[in-house]
Amino acid sequence: MAAGTVVVLDNGGSLIKAGVAGELDPAVVLPNCLVRPLSSKKFVPPEPLPSPTSSAAATSSMDLTSAAVRRPIDRGHLINPDLQREIWSHIFSTHLRHVSPASSSLLLTLPLLTLPSIKRDTLSLVFEDFNFKSLCISDSPSLVHLYEASVRPSGLASKTQCSLVVDCGFSFTHVAPVFQNFTLNYGVKRIDLGGKALTNYLKEMVSYRAINVMDESFIMDDVKEKLCFVSLDVERDLQLAKKPGKDNPFRSTYVLPDGVTHTKGFVKDPEEAKRYLTLMNGSGAKNHNKPEEMEKLEDRKRIDLTKNEFDLMNERFIVPEMIFRPSDLGMNEAGLAECIVRSVNSCHPLLHPVLYESIILTGGSTLFPWFVDRLEKELRPLVPDYYQVKITTQEDPILGVWRGGSLLASSPDFESMCVTKAEYEELGSARCCKRFFR
Repeated sequence: MAAGTVVVLDNGGSLIKAGVAGELDPAVVLPNCLVRPLSSKKFVPPEPLPSPTSSAAATSSMDLTSAAVRRPIDRGHLINPDLQREIWSHIFSTHLRHVSPASSSLLLTLPLLTLPSIKRDTLSLVFEDFNFKSLCISDSPSLVHLYEASVRPSGLASKTQCSLVVDCGFSFTHVAPVFQNFTLNYGVKRIDLGGKALTNYLKEMVSYRAINVMDESFIMDDVKEKLCFVSLDVERDLQLAKKPGKDNPFRSTYVLPDGVTHTKGFVKDPEEAKRYLTLMNGSGAKNHNKPEEMEKLEDRKRIDLTKNEFDLMNERFIVPEMIFRPSDLGMNEAGLAECIVRSVNSCHPLLHPVLYESIILTGGSTLFPWFVDRLEKELRPLVPDYYQVKITTQEDPILGVWRGGSLLASSPDFESMCVTKAEYEELGSARCCKRFFR
């Protein structure tokens, strides 16, 4: 590999996206954790997620039923550098074998407003443990803005070099104004709520009503992603969810893995799970974000009805409701729409109309069906009538940050943005951090 190689590492709380700059997609996407399946005595890295660049072998199933999980990142913060080192070592030894860190630069994402101690640990990890030649640290909103401005050169975000990035991630949700590729930290607002909290809430509801799934993080992530959606009329849907049996348009059955014939859970009847679509489309919702077929027909035919299964009803829309109404669930947090307004109001008045008209959504939690419609419905009454509200969704909200990093790392000015290992050894971590954190 050439000496000018730049590794792009989007180190998320849920997923790591790693690859080489200049590519459209990362070489590997895998959970940022170690797991210990019931059949194993030690913690091992989980298998990569299917991606455009992954091989067919990468999709082979690993039974993660009741698997123990260790994560290096908790609530968005790196709390276990040793564990993170082990995961990175696995990536470089298995998925990026052709990359030599000693002759490569690294573009790494860190959460907004990262604590100083975590910055020091990160620099030590990069330069002392992996001996990278140089490092550039960036944040998610600026990379999302950069990528969206490049793919839509005639769009408002590109013309004004200004946007409002809403990042609904695994650990929390950030609303961040970006101006000329720099995140305006004074305008950043955060909701301590993300995909992990939604999954935990779903686990609690299912465990209380049906079957104990408190140890099934991966399975319940799958349930959430396949069956949950954002309601456009919560009061109406709560009434409809009270109907018994087949009259309930939200009832759907999920079959848990048995560890023998299938190691992954699946939706028992996808057609039944999609009955609510006619109801939602009748509310004037747009057709985008419509779920695709969730299971193959041959998989449904193999279902053994004696296996564990449970029904979901109002949980399907109550769980994503946390993002918009956290206070209704006992959390002292503002909803997403109010958070956006507060972020915009923190900026100069001349930026307000541009920010409202260039809202960019990123992060896995924005993939819920009708997320955009609900956010627009919540936001419009809070925004002055003379401002337009335009919400843009990324082509792939999970890979958007990495693609922006790949674009930045390919620019001719990238090396000037980096701190070299020699500078780190001479000046120390405190001086180096000033390059990236203003």
